[in-house]
Amino acid sequence: MPFSNANQTTPDAPPLSDAERAQQARKALLKAGALQTAILTSANFSIIATDEAGIIQIFNVGAQHLLGYDADEVINQIRPCEMHDALEVELRASALSAELGTPIAPGFEALTYKASRDIEDIYEITYICKNGSRVPVVVSTTALRDSGGHIIGYLLVGNDNSARRHVENQLKQAMHAVEAASNAKSEFLSRMSHELRTPLNAILGFTQLIETGTPTPTATQKHSVDQILKGGWYLLDLINEVLDLAMVESGRLVLSNEPISVMEVLQECRTMMEPQATSHGIRISFDTQTVPLHVFADRTRVKQVLINLLMNAIKYNRVGGTVSVDFAVRPEQRLRISVHDSGVGMTPEQLAQLFQPFNRLGKEGGAEEGTGIGLVVTKRLMALMDGELGVESTAGVGSVFWIELALTSPTQLEGLTDADPAPADSPDHDAHHYTVLYVEDNPANLDLVEQILARRGNVRLLSAANASIGIEFARSHLPDVILMDINLPGINGVEAMKILRTGPRTAHIPIVALSANVIPRDIEKGLESGFHDYITKPIKVGTFLQALDSALLVSQQTQKSGARTGAQP
Repeated sequence: MPFSNANQTTPDAPPLSDAERAQQARKALLKAGALQTAILTSANFSIIATDEAGIIQIFNVGAQHLLGYDADEVINQIRPCEMHDALEVELRASALSAELGTPIAPGFEALTYKASRDIEDIYEITYICKNGSRVPVVVSTTALRDSGGHIIGYLLVGNDNSARRHVENQLKQAMHAVEAASNAKSEFLSRMSHELRTPLNAILGFTQLIETGTPTPTATQKHSVDQILKGGWYLLDLINEVLDLAMVESGRLVLSNEPISVMEVLQECRTMMEPQATSHGIRISFDTQTVPLHVFADRTRVKQVLINLLMNAIKYNRVGGTVSVDFAVRPEQRLRISVHDSGVGMTPEQLAQLFQPFNRLGKEGGAEEGTGIGLVVTKRLMALMDGELGVESTAGVGSVFWIELALTSPTQLEGLTDADPAPADSPDHDAHHYTVLYVEDNPANLDLVEQILARRGNVRLLSAANASIGIEFARSHLPDVILMDINLPGINGVEAMKILRTGPRTAHIPIVALSANVIPRDIEKGLESGFHDYITKPIKVGTFLQALDSALLVSQQTQKSGARTGAQP
């Protein structure tokens, strides 16, 4: 019956159902050979059929175009695996063996093993063309069976994957370029941060010495000193915020998420911010909570986030205004901490621009300093801690900034017992004289530390301009404490510290790092490598002296222990 008459019936015959018409159409289609013709002449797909032994029996036009062979060159002569990359076929056999837990022979069996078990199989492999060129293809393999279910051959339908591979390679190259640019930017900002901190260390350090020196500065001098310190610390904040933003954007910021006490963090924030609020004429209050609450987050970064929100609530408030902090347990075991202020509030247009870097929403000319970076960093820090930052504001009324974090259970403190002695607050300055070695190549930094230690009449300062001299001085003078710059010419501070740690005469000496490298991961690595403490520049005189006292205390205790045991340090 011709295909055009497939749906015709005789005048006396009853009308056919839809199923009967479809069945007749299929029979006509098969009888006309339309499917076979389409398969053999398709130029879009490589279609290869083999017999049970894997010898090629059908090699359509698409396969000829893709591989460059004529059909009579391969039919009844070779297997498809002979036109594949041999190493890829072996790797596929190994992968199948591991996946299915059975030995798979390389060659044609590796290409058809899953199909022979009626397991749908699509894989990527490389065809080797007649001219030696290579073409990536995606192949779908199907077992062909007779009416009794016995395998009589295999059908391999391939599609040229070159275009997709090309796009993927371009995408990978673009991603590598973006990553390289991001890393270069972060490295540049890190280096710039270091270079800016070095002169800033001298500016702030010597200004603090003037502020607390003898004789006491006059009122005019005190005003000038205050302005220098205010500008210096603001510049330091700007450097820190730009570096933070670069690290967050590049994905190099390392967080240490763990259960932290909300009340402890809020108490620390309260201690820091109450003087700020008082100086601005703002009343600040914190909600009290008797039930201990813990969230899973990075303690340092949560504190940074809350201080940023509190600082903004104070700065952009009104005289005699209020700031309040409260918290509430939300659904799905989330804790929301909210910071309310009675400031001028924001319009919907301003809210839409709130998290744009360097955008201060028209406050650039105001009396309050700012960078427009803090909220951007805050939002991204919250996302890194699986948290959320939100804001609600009404112009003329005020704003509420809130953060949400996951509640968790507190961890048990380990290693602390009643028998553990509490260390002394500071070494016995009256009974001892100490030698401190400072390895530093910057004369201004060296001069600053020299003047700070000059106020300690029992401390003798030795200095070395590079690590090699510092190591020799440490071995010959055996100082009580070593202060070590990190970025030294030649041997850097970390390498010098490791050399000293391996020497039996210097291994016990506490070494304190003084560095302008402020990236948290650098500080963490420095402490892990063996530094007793890590002080960042610009130096805060009080913090520096506390770290020095801690190191001197360790040195003093080590010497006492050595004296009791008769050991020589």
